[in-house]
Amino acid sequence: MQDDHYQPKKNWWDRNWKWFVPTGCLSLIVLFGLFLGGIFFGITSMMKDSDAFKESMAAAQQNKMVIQKLGSPLETNGIMSGSINISNDTGDCDLQIPIKGPKGEATLFIVGTKRGKWKYEQMSVYIDKTDEEIDLLKK
Repeated sequence: MQDDHYQPKKNWWDRNWKWFVPTGCLSLIVLFGLFLGGIFFGITSMMKDSDAFKESMAAAQQNKMVIQKLGSPLETNGIMSGSINISNDTGDCDLQIPIKGPKGEATLFIVGTKRGKWKYEQMSVYIDKTDEEIDLLKK
């Protein structure tokens, strides 16, 4: 006598695909997000480690008009944008750095070229609230 209800045992995929597919897709999305985050962190830290960033932040922090408008201490405020290219002792930069102080927010603009040391074509702070631009290259 044969059992009409006999079903062959399902293989692993047939038993587990319902949880494996969403978990696999989610894992790929998380890995891709971590990859993009790593690239973003690397680029941001490269910009912050550059002499152009350090010199322009120091100039802004020492400028009396900037301190009067934004207060002290000044710090970065958000995500920098722009580009910086350095190869050996030459390079160029075009950066926009959001900054803030206790009294307000602004954007620090830097455009320069490097031939041994940085020479800046533009280094200015644009105050958001008052639409003022303070030239940090003027002595």
